[in-house]
Amino acid sequence: MLDLILPIMVIIGGLWQSPIALVVLALASAYLSGKLVEVIPFTRRIIEAREAREAGRG
Repeated sequence: MLDLILPIMVIIGGLWQSPIALVVLALASAYLSGKLVEVIPFTRRIIEAREAREAGRG
């Protein structure tokens, strides 16, 4: 297990040195988390309910 975690920690440690890499990492994380929220059934129901309420008002 340590053989998998250690290289990842070294790579992440190197990313902290570069602001460009951090921005790219932040954008990728934001995009993937947005997609993940749409896939999870519980959060999808919340989003659909919110959209239905907004459509009823508008």
